[in-house]
Amino acid sequence: MNKFSDEKVQDFIQKNLKTDLHKLILKGSPFEGITIQEIATQIEGKNKTEKKLPTWYKTKSIIFPPKLNLEQSSSEITAAYKAQLINNGPLLDLTGGFGVDDYYFAHKASAVTYCELNLELSEIVKHNFEKLGIKNISFNVGDSKAVLYQKTKYDTIYVDPSRRAETGRVFLLKDCEPNVVEDQNIYLKNATKVIIKAAPMLDVQAALKDLKNVSEVHVVSVKNECKELLFILEDNKTEEPTIFCVLLNKDHQQIIPFKFSEEKTANPTAKPLLNYLYEPDVAILKAGLFKLLTTKYEVSKIHQHSHLYTSDELVDFPGKSFKVINKFLFDNFNGKQVPKQVNVVCRNFILKPDELKKKFKLKDGGNNFLFFTTNYKEQKIVILAEKT
Repeated sequence: MNKFSDEKVQDFIQKNLKTDLHKLILKGSPFEGITIQEIATQIEGKNKTEKKLPTWYKTKSIIFPPKLNLEQSSSEITAAYKAQLINNGPLLDLTGGFGVDDYYFAHKASAVTYCELNLELSEIVKHNFEKLGIKNISFNVGDSKAVLYQKTKYDTIYVDPSRRAETGRVFLLKDCEPNVVEDQNIYLKNATKVIIKAAPMLDVQAALKDLKNVSEVHVVSVKNECKELLFILEDNKTEEPTIFCVLLNKDHQQIIPFKFSEEKTANPTAKPLLNYLYEPDVAILKAGLFKLLTTKYEVSKIHQHSHLYTSDELVDFPGKSFKVINKFLFDNFNGKQVPKQVNVVCRNFILKPDELKKKFKLKDGGNNFLFFTTNYKEQKIVILAEKT
């Protein structure tokens, strides 16, 4: 482990961050006891963390694991958000991984217990935490259930289960390891709060049927890309959970709470297209917050099922905003009325973007957007718009 911490090795890695790795590997290793493949792994790992994990990227003598471990780790922006959700007392992380979440947990929790089956990965994280100045963390290598059966009381238990097998884009929590559905009673006996992280393709409603005592669900996106789902369980919590749409960006976060019962009973009236058009952030679409947006923001739906919104004046909307340039009935549209280079979007429409691009000889790109959708009169329409 310490062989990568040598100052000469670190200098070599730093100097070769932009070097072609295939050419570098052909030259062989300049260091005794370190293969060029190991060095290449460090270079590749550091490059992958430049934007996702800038703290790790900037800190000297950090050691990086194989790229799969980095790909599976949280980003700093999502880890920092999760740290806002934990309690201040001791925390148990049952699936430590590369330790990004625990780095942020350690800044709030009084103590963190990191559990990881992979000994080599655990040693890498231990080394990195020393370099990062994290001292209130203990390490447990092996099955995290053994720690649970010690019956130590924690303020928070955090678990990020991984899928045991590829089951398609939609999967169930019981398809994961550890099986949080099977183990949730043990978690609740050992902690005041339990946070379960899941991939964004998980079906939220199906998960709520499998989990008990869910108080909150956080649907987290970063720059309009859904990154993770967080289910918070609390002992004796039986009320309907609050759903939080969490929109994260480098400089700010926007959080929109709602409940499924409120969404279900809302009945907004769809209205004609006005000067501005809005497309909700992916976190909002994933969470199923559709009808209530018209009560939270001064916008109207253009159709009950189109999930596109409109307003006369520009609104600070949680998603993409567009200025409407022109609109056409689909039956009258021939493609010649708009630029040939345009971004095609379909919402509640009979054809898909690729079919429409082929039909009207359109090419991707440019600053204009072409929305194919259905309006409040059940007419198929085309909207030409530009981002605000």
